[in-house]
Amino acid sequence: MTYMKTLLAGSLALTLGAATAEAQETKVIGVSIPAATHGWAGGMNYHAQEAVARLEKVYPDLQFVLATASDPGKQVNDIEDMMATRNINALVVLPFESEPLTAPVQAVAEAGAWVTVVDRGLSVEGIEDLYVAGDNPGFGRVSGEYMASKMPDGGKIVVLRGIPTTIDNQRVEGFEAGIEGSGIEILGMEHGNWNRDDSFNVMQDFLSKYPQIDAVWASDDDMAVGVLAAIEASGRDDIQFVLGGAGMKEMIKRVMDNDSMIPADVTYPPSMIATAIELTAIAMTSTAPVSGTFTIGSVLVTPENAEQYYFPDSPF
Repeated sequence: MTYMKTLLAGSLALTLGAATAEAQETKVIGVSIPAATHGWAGGMNYHAQEAVARLEKVYPDLQFVLATASDPGKQVNDIEDMMATRNINALVVLPFESEPLTAPVQAVAEAGAWVTVVDRGLSVEGIEDLYVAGDNPGFGRVSGEYMASKMPDGGKIVVLRGIPTTIDNQRVEGFEAGIEGSGIEILGMEHGNWNRDDSFNVMQDFLSKYPQIDAVWASDDDMAVGVLAAIEASGRDDIQFVLGGAGMKEMIKRVMDNDSMIPADVTYPPSMIATAIELTAIAMTSTAPVSGTFTIGSVLVTPENAEQYYFPDSPF
């Protein structure tokens, strides 16, 4: 009897010890992303929530902390709170803006946590272990080359930029390379902040400033919505077409329907956040090599292939 009690006690101690070790091995992944301030961000939030719910079931030894921020200051506070109260082992961050988020994310990396940066790069290179993004130079280049093909004799255009970030710079540089030598003249270039209302106001200013505009590179489908509304309100008929981007389902449908004002689109999937979270989970649970850069290419959407990119049930 004494032997059996000793054996049971030993077994219980081993079991408790294993449970304690397992508890200690539980790793926490923080996910910090902008709030759904525009359509693409809304789609990104949807995919982030879906990925967290799915991966919590797949990886019982992982915990996820998801925070959304409506401005850079809130996002900085979210990340600092994750470090102070949750002691995160990894951070997946899509910076609201590059510059304000660089120092706090660098502090996370210096504390020894894994860092995955998504979409909008930091203003200092080499901080992150993994970078997941669309092909931003390619996004701009594909857009520029398409515009050059649509305007073989050149023309006057206006450009709406996004939020000041490294990816916006890359897109614009790619676009300018794509139209080089085409005879296309950029009359003006202003930040629409990937926001419909801001872009409506920017386009109104362009319309009042320039009596002749042949086309618009909105560089984003949300901004294209604002641009189209401003054009319609102005009654102007000189603008031949607007080129957005990111693959909003409403815009893809217009391409499918051969809408002359939206003849094409360029993909930039918000589901890349799910890819980033999943790759980070793999990094935390295996020895698989996932560090480096994961790039998702941009595709030109035309009436010929638009059906492949039309997802009517998608939030974006």
